[in-house]
This record gives sequence, C-alpha cells and structure tokens, in this order.
Amino acid sequence: MSKKIKAVSFVATMGLFASAVYAEQESQIQRLGADLTPLGAVKSGSEDGRIPDWTGGLPVDAAPVNNGFMSNPFPDDEPLFTITASNYQEYEENLSEGQVAMLENYPDTYKIPVYESRRTAAVPDDIAEAAKNSVRYVKTVNDGNGLSGFSKSRYYARPFPEKGVDVIWNHMTRYRGGSLSRVMAQVSPYANGDYALVLFDDIFAYPETVEGATEEHMESVLFFYKQEVLKPARLSGGVLLAHETIDQVKEPRRVWIYNSGQRRVRRAPQVAYDGPGQAADGQRVADNLDIYNGSPDKYNWELKGKKEVYIPYNSYDLASPELNYSDIFKAGHINQSHTRYELHRVWVVEATLKDGERHVYAKRTFYVDEDTWQIALQDMYDGKGELWRIAEGHIIQYYDNKVPSYAGETLYDLLNGRYLAMGFSNEQDSGPQFGLKSELRDFSPSALRQSGR
Repeated sequence: MSKKIKAVSFVATMGLFASAVYAEQESQIQRLGADLTPLGAVKSGSEDGRIPDWTGGLPVDAAPVNNGFMSNPFPDDEPLFTITASNYQEYEENLSEGQVAMLENYPDTYKIPVYESRRTAAVPDDIAEAAKNSVRYVKTVNDGNGLSGFSKSRYYARPFPEKGVDVIWNHMTRYRGGSLSRVMAQVSPYANGDYALVLFDDIFAYPETVEGATEEHMESVLFFYKQEVLKPARLSGGVLLAHETIDQVKEPRRVWIYNSGQRRVRRAPQVAYDGPGQAADGQRVADNLDIYNGSPDKYNWELKGKKEVYIPYNSYDLASPELNYSDIFKAGHINQSHTRYELHRVWVVEATLKDGERHVYAKRTFYVDEDTWQIALQDMYDGKGELWRIAEGHIIQYYDNKVPSYAGETLYDLLNGRYLAMGFSNEQDSGPQFGLKSELRDFSPSALRQSGR
C-alpha cells in the first residue's frame, strides 16, 4: 500500500510539474509579439530614449532595390557624434574592450561614427511562428551541444535564453532567407594595406528548401553549404561542401573539399573549431566564419546579461555598389568613414575554454543584438589572457526579403597588424539572391567534381 501511495504521489507531482511547464511556455508564447518582439527582444526602448521602441522593423518597400543591392533607407542621416581615440573615455561604458583596443591601436584612423538608433529588424510571419514553436518543442541536450525537437521549429531555437549557449544557438539557428546564393570577396591585407582579392561563389540552403531532403536531414542537419573559389587563378576551382550537423559531438560536421589541381574529392574533418579558414592566409580559423559557427562543446558559456553597446548597424553605405573594394579595404582596418554604429541592447556571453580542451582562443566575449540574434562584436583572447582578435559583424536588413544579415564581416589581429574582411559584394553583378532552388544531389560529394573547374 505504501509503494502504491508513493507511486500515485510521484505521478501527481510529475503531472503538476508538466502543467507548470506548459503554463510557463504558453505565457512566454503570449509575450512574443506583445511586450516582446516576435523573436523575443524587448519592444520598448531605453528610458533615456536613445534606443527607440521596436515598431515592426523596415517594410519590404523601405527603399529601392537593384538586383539584390539595398538602397539606404536613411540617406539623410548624419552622425550624431564620432568616437575617437581622444574622446572614447566619455563613451567607454557603451564600448567593448575590443573597440577600445582598436581606438588605441589606430588613433589616427579608427573611429566609430554613431548615428540615430533605428530598430529595423523584421522576419516573415511564418518565421515568427517558428520562434513560438521553439518555445513549445525545442530544448538543448547533450550538455548544450545539441537540440531536441528542432525539426518542429527550425529557427531561433531558444527565444527565452536561460544560459549563454542558448544565445549562441539563436545566432546559429537564425533566419537567413531559407536559401541564398552570393558572390563575395575576402581580403586579408598586410599592414601596409596591400591585399590580394579572393572571390567566392557561396550557396547556402536549409533542408526544408532543398528538394529531396528527408525527415532524417530535417532532424540532424542545420544547413547545407557549398563554397567555390573563383579567384585568384592559383586557387580557382576549389570547392568546399559542408553538411552542418546539429549535434556535432554526436555526429561531427560532414565536410568535403574538391582540389581542382588533383581533381579529387576528400573528406576534410579539419574544417572545424580552430582549423584553418579557407584561403584566409592564416587570418581566421574555421569557427570565425559568420563571426561564430559550429559546435559549442569546447567552451563553458556564461550569460552575463544585457548591455547597451554601440554596434555596427544598418550598414547600407558599406554594402553600396557605388563603392569599390579599394574604397573599403585600407591599412589596419576597413575605411571607417563608410561604417555606421548605433546604440542597441545586446546579450553579452562569455565563453571560456573547458579544462582539457584545446583551441587557439582561450576566452571569447560575444555581443549579440537582441533584435536579430546576430553576433555584432566578438573579442578573442589567447592562452595568456591577452586580447588578440576583434570581430565585427556589420548588420544590415535585406528588407525586401525580410532577412537580417551582414553587409560584411571583419576580423582584426592586434598582434600582426593585419585583418580579414569577408562577405562583401560591392563590385559584383548582384547582391545576395534569396529563394535559391536546389536539390539534394547539388550538395552531394559527387557533385563537387562537376561544379569544380
């Protein structure tokens, strides 16, 4: 009788717990689109008014669009003020350690032009619904290294983050237009400003947009990615293919490389963590792409909370086809005259390397925009605890497709005076093209040899 009473009591307790969890989930879902944005950011602005209310983001017709290139919807905006090496102490509470280091290292040329803050982020209605499904179904598993129930959502895995790794998962599972194709430039200038242009043809697609993808792909693959080198001639024809698995501890990322000189396809397990970045001249590691990507298993992730920071935002001038690459890529850093920074709330996440793990970055601090879940800034530290590299993601809204993205990414090396810039398409025939039609066989290893030249 005592055992039966205990069993009944346990079942009742579990039932009450399940009801409480369900009630909390429904309460959170009701907040999305009410006092919170559809993706979980606080709708209301800051008390001092410097950060405005979110009122729906940019409409799809915010400004003219020419073959994927966005016109600046704020052409008359002028900087409110400019942060320089001589005055940054006045604004230091709203700067990252990396920004301060750049101001100190390049006192004559690096500056932060600050504009009126405009909350332009918006996503399609079905993606907003996906965020609600994430609340209902998606959980982190395997010590935060994987996701369960993700096939029922596919986007914004953790709209109500409880841990630092939840915020990083939102960055990695954010909406990027479903599928896209782009030709983009990458450079790694020397300290004197000289550089050789590397040109990539990128194709990115989620399983739900790929004809022939199975339920197994939906359960285990986050996205498919193919990158072909177009320039320079010595690298031309090389192709990288990746199937980005969701839990890379359970099932490592599947990567293949086609070498046009050898005319062979081979597996490339080194394209992960701190393995060398493709055609980057040693200026980035594999998980620096997209500011951060890949498995989070090497780090302990601490959620430090929210902070107001001047971050790169609404970088339409930087993405303008009216600029040549030579206008942008300068010695030490990109031409800051073409950048735009705004005060926004960000989630601050600190990652420290786990005992027994190896990575060139012993600590990393991420500043993640609350409206888009995109990493705007990242500070990276070496094994001695010294600040080594600084990443900036210049956020832009592709308003005609309702896709938050980047105009370009930069990764500055404080030790050698060089940097890497990638994702720029200014001199190309078009900007990113969304709605790509693809088939599963397009992302098979056998297709690499056919696409390589």
